[in-house]
This record gives sequence, C-alpha cells and structure tokens, in this order.
Amino acid sequence: MPSHEKLRELLDPVTTVLLTVECQQGVVGPDSALPDLAKEARSSGALANVARLVAGAHESGVQVIHAIAERRPDGRGASRNARLFRAAARLPVQQFAGSTAVRVAAPIEVAEEDFVVRRLHGLSPVQGTEADALLRNLGCRTLIVTGVSANVAVPNAVFDAVNRGYTAVVPTDAIAGVPSDYTPAMIRNTLALVATVATTDEVLSCWKRPRQVTRA
Repeated sequence: MPSHEKLRELLDPVTTVLLTVECQQGVVGPDSALPDLAKEARSSGALANVARLVAGAHESGVQVIHAIAERRPDGRGASRNARLFRAAARLPVQQFAGSTAVRVAAPIEVAEEDFVVRRLHGLSPVQGTEADALLRNLGCRTLIVTGVSANVAVPNAVFDAVNRGYTAVVPTDAIAGVPSDYTPAMIRNTLALVATVATTDEVLSCWKRPRQVTRA
C-alpha cells in the first residue's frame, strides 16, 4: 500500500482515467443474466463504490470510460472459442446491442464527457477495443480498474493495462466476483503483484481539493 502522498501523485486527475468494467444492467442489474454475480456486486458494496468513484471522478475532472460487453442478435463476430462464451449464448438474458441490458446500471451516472467503449468479442475491455487508443490520446498514465468480474474481465483489464505501459490501480472494494471469497484471494495473490491496490475512500481522498483559505 503506497503512502497517501505517493497515491495522490499517482492519481493526478490530469493523467488518470477511471475504467468501469461491465457495470451494465444485464450483468449487475436486477434482471442480470448472472444473478449470483449481480447479487455479490450489490451486497458487497462494490457497485455502490464504483458509483462513488465515478461521481468523484466527474467532480475532480478525471476522465471516465465505461466498458460494455455486448453481442449482435445474430451472434456474428462473437467469440465462441471458450466455454464461457458458449454458456453466455444460452443465458435467458442476452447482452444485445441497443437493449437495456447493455446500458450502464444504476446507481452509476454517465456524464456527457464520459466515453462508452463497447466490445463484441473477447474477454478484455482493453484488448481489441478502442480503449487503448483513447487512453493514449487522453494522456493517461494511470488506469483505475473497477467493476466485474474479479474472475475474468477485471484481471484481463489490469494485465492489458500493465502490458501497455499504464500503471494500474485497483480499488479493492470496487470490484466483485464469485464466490465472495474469490475476490480477496485474487487481489492478494494476483492483482497486488502487478497493480497498486487501495480502497475507494483512499482514492477519493486523493482527489479532494484543499480548502482555500480566504485572508483579510
């Protein structure tokens, strides 16, 4: 865990981007295709903490990117080379492009200045999407990764960010996976080896502007 000053330096709003991963209605919403994951994201407080981070980013001028996983109704272009993809294609709730399932879920608020990056294939919100180009064009040096799941997409995003030269920061209470004890194990044994870990409160405290003192 870095010192507060080191973390504040790392999370400079000018060079930091906040990424939300698959925080969409069809994944973490009330009518999720993955009810166990949705329940964990909400009951753990992770989704609420993502919303807090997004609100703090908006207030502090930190760029936000929402990464959405979706597919065409005809399935064209979708990945089929893993058991996960084949199982997802049979779920009762589908992440069809243009449907309510692929809208960012409450309580997260999407601002006009946010980017929404959508992918039709693969496991990562970074690899094979326009996210990397956007990050470079935005002058990003530090990428904060939040959302779901700690099982697949979140570690994918962290690894891809590190492999591309970004410093990854993971708020430990703003990601979720299943079962509930898997997330802390993933953080402790894997993500902490390649990313800076902090809490939502620690990240938000770095973005608070010091109070200006008016002198007579």
